[in-house]
Amino acid sequence: MTAAIGRLLRIGLPSKGRLAEISAQLLNEAGLSFRRTERSLFARCKDMPVEVTFLRTDDIPVLCAEGAIDLGVTGADLVAESGASLVHRLDLGIGSCRLALCVGEDSGIGDVRQLAGKRIATSFPRITRDWLAERGVEAHFVELSGSVEIMIQLEVADAIVDLVETGSTLAANRLRVLDDIGRYETVLVQNHRVADAATADRIVRRLEGIVIARSYSLLEYNIPRARLAEAGMITPGFKSPTVSALEDAAWCAVRAMVRRGAAHGIMERLEAIGASAIIETEIANCRL
Repeated sequence: MTAAIGRLLRIGLPSKGRLAEISAQLLNEAGLSFRRTERSLFARCKDMPVEVTFLRTDDIPVLCAEGAIDLGVTGADLVAESGASLVHRLDLGIGSCRLALCVGEDSGIGDVRQLAGKRIATSFPRITRDWLAERGVEAHFVELSGSVEIMIQLEVADAIVDLVETGSTLAANRLRVLDDIGRYETVLVQNHRVADAATADRIVRRLEGIVIARSYSLLEYNIPRARLAEAGMITPGFKSPTVSALEDAAWCAVRAMVRRGAAHGIMERLEAIGASAIIETEIANCRL
């Protein structure tokens, strides 16, 4: 299917669930504001020639590859499992999880090679088959769309391959991880025949600004000028920190971007070398 000539650029979002809420919020923060009416499958963005359509998350890779949508927000695991030919545009920094090969807690299986000829229940047969093939293992697949974690207890499978987030589901079903197959997150993908390439690039750049901003904080602090070089080693900034003179010539003010997850540790290190008035500010948007 080729992209329809003259139509609005179309973005596919998950229609329900937590990912639907998160992805809609991400688009709104990027200035792609829209209002979805109850049960509507389409919504028009206010200030850009863009139409949003709401789809099953696992259908988005195929529909994007077929040209029904130009861009799609979905899981990288679903993209890999679909085998669809798509352009990867952006990691969105949300929905991180791992795909793991699991066996029962009391299972005698301790090596992947012991699964040769065994039954493996999974919703990801393509990924699993390819991963096992790289290790010279052939198995029988029980392909399911859900409730994979109970298949060992039901004696349907000898092992399962499923997404793991916290590990609480594994513990509840008396499972242990034999090996990790891969790590995935939510991504923005694009078909090869996008209807409006310029608008698609604008959207990607806007979303990139939000994703980067969520990963960084802005730190501001005062530091004795004699310790400025040490402080610069702690907060090098994106290219270099912004340094401003204060009325007291012995002091200066510094502003620098830091990784948000590292901010507490960095503030402690700055304090240890004499920095004061250390302030962390959230960044809503940025372009690097």
